[in-house]
Amino acid sequence: MFDRRSLIAGALALPFTASALMAQTVTDEQRSAQKTANADPTLAPDLLLPERKMAWWRDAKFGVFVHWGLYAIPGRGEWYMFNEKVAPEDYAKLAQEFNPRHYDPDSWARLAKVGGARYMVMTARHHDGFALWDSPASYGHYDSMHAAAHRDLIAPYVKAVRHQGLRVGLYYSPLDWRFPAYFHPKEMPENAALFKQQTYAQVEELMRNYGHIDILWWDGGWLAHTGTDADAAWFWEPDKLNRMVRKYQPDIVINPRSGWQGDFDISEGASPITGPIRARPWEKAFSINNGAWGYTPEDSVMTTDQLVRLLVDAIVRNGNVIANLGPDRDGLIPPKQAETLNGVGLWLKRHGRAVYGTRPGPFQPVDGVYGATMAGKSVFVHIVGWPQDELVLPPLPSKIVDVRNLSGETLKWSATSDGLALSVPPASRGPAVTVIELRLA
Repeated sequence: MFDRRSLIAGALALPFTASALMAQTVTDEQRSAQKTANADPTLAPDLLLPERKMAWWRDAKFGVFVHWGLYAIPGRGEWYMFNEKVAPEDYAKLAQEFNPRHYDPDSWARLAKVGGARYMVMTARHHDGFALWDSPASYGHYDSMHAAAHRDLIAPYVKAVRHQGLRVGLYYSPLDWRFPAYFHPKEMPENAALFKQQTYAQVEELMRNYGHIDILWWDGGWLAHTGTDADAAWFWEPDKLNRMVRKYQPDIVINPRSGWQGDFDISEGASPITGPIRARPWEKAFSINNGAWGYTPEDSVMTTDQLVRLLVDAIVRNGNVIANLGPDRDGLIPPKQAETLNGVGLWLKRHGRAVYGTRPGPFQPVDGVYGATMAGKSVFVHIVGWPQDELVLPPLPSKIVDVRNLSGETLKWSATSDGLALSVPPASRGPAVTVIELRLA
């Protein structure tokens, strides 16, 4: 089924130093085995963006994800091919049905902007191996140009997102269920070489052909659906892979799911966010449609209040949120998902200055009660629960000159020996979060 092909050329040469000689004695596989976390920047520090180039991403706080591909046709989620044991040759027949009549990325980008997002990420290729662009590197011409659509679907997306003033992100999964070597990379070296070659060449196409790209969102870096992305780094050689990415896109923000280094960490799923402020920038990724990331009927859709709560719990802990939409086979965003996102946009219109451009602190969050963000001389207290009618906050670094309730009209406050006492009647509290601005001297 697969032809023999050569692997991508060898990794970039390291400078000839004593540390380089030591590094040569440790293989990528050994480094994978020694690694304890899924995003360890110390393993390739030269690939990390400096803080000044990460600032826009940290300021943005909120992004919109889009999972879309052949799996929208059966409408049973993006893992349909694997979960329902559909043979690759049978699944590939969906490509001849994939001709989205209402694909309008301008409407997607407008919805994201109205929803308050500052960046957008689209699945250029998911685990099924089908590419949404004209990809000469795709094995078997398995792309939208050779499907019923017969056009590049990434180019208009990139243009539309830029037109709306949003940052452009692309998702790419090196995983491809069509290759048996994904499950047996060492036992099937020829197939594994072809599999790996496709990834390198396709990523190069995406980084080279669409102008400036702001975010590269890796996914599916593990092998045989086991272990972590780091466990498979011996195969993908993420240092080499991401150096190629940086050659074309030197300022791109990269997540760590290609192996062991990334500019921000990932927490996937809509589970509650708890704990202290996290040291590294991170992103909470989840789907607005609780059924799946790819299109399924809207049986269970997250409410605006639920999404706002996750957003707030992330930003007070040094995180961002990226919320996913799953368009149908024709490219239409399901109405309930759009309604939720529109609601978030309305909330951010009122509370946006407590979100955008802020940093967490000056005090640690209390799970289920409050957290805080800072910008300039303002501290924004995000209250998610009221154990009592009066809430006492820790002391602040300087004198408070004004207190405002961004979520309502009424509040009472007083300075105490323990800190700041706040009281807001229920009618002046937000349905999901009450945001109080403290102006400091």
